[in-house]
Amino acid sequence: MSVRHAMLALLSEGPKYGLQLREEFEARTGEIWPLNVGQVYTTLQRLERDGLAESDGSGEAGPQKGFRITAEGEQELARWLRTPPDLSSPPRDELVMKVLVALHVPDTDVHAVIQAHRRYLVELMQQWTRIKEDDTGSDLSMLLAVDAELFRLDSVVRWLDAAEARVKRAAADGAMTRADQADRADPASPQNPTRAPLRRHWREARLRG
Repeated sequence: MSVRHAMLALLSEGPKYGLQLREEFEARTGEIWPLNVGQVYTTLQRLERDGLAESDGSGEAGPQKGFRITAEGEQELARWLRTPPDLSSPPRDELVMKVLVALHVPDTDVHAVIQAHRRYLVELMQQWTRIKEDDTGSDLSMLLAVDAELFRLDSVVRWLDAAEARVKRAAADGAMTRADQADRADPASPQNPTRAPLRRHWREARLRG
């Protein structure tokens, strides 16, 4: 999440104070992401340093110090809004890493690991759903943020379902055992042809980015 650009978006509406920016940021994002006032002032100082915002006077940042967006800030905000985030490389997801590591930890039941995380995610989805149901429909920002979180959690649950099914198929035909043996010998060796090309692809994608 870019707090920097969120501040620019709020300043594009007109001059504001630091505390006002924090309150409006939390309100506009459905109060899903609380923001420390110290982070607000640090961000504003950097925006001013980079010529994207300007303040009233030259004193220390404080409750009575107002900030406004500059022409360069407006251009930066417009560019950010239209630039897709970099999704070309897989993120280092802790849950994915746990499942991948569990495959090779001795005496570890991968299915039990998957089930534990699935139960937790389903409970989270139920909590978010209750929050959504309790809302009267007046807070559009909050509803959109909750929808985004529910879709995200649902996609993780579906990945866990697919991962469990794949692990079961691999165990049934012995593929996981062969992959384990190839990993221990040499993860990038010709005996393990499925892993080396994938790793090369990710490295090449990062270099192109």
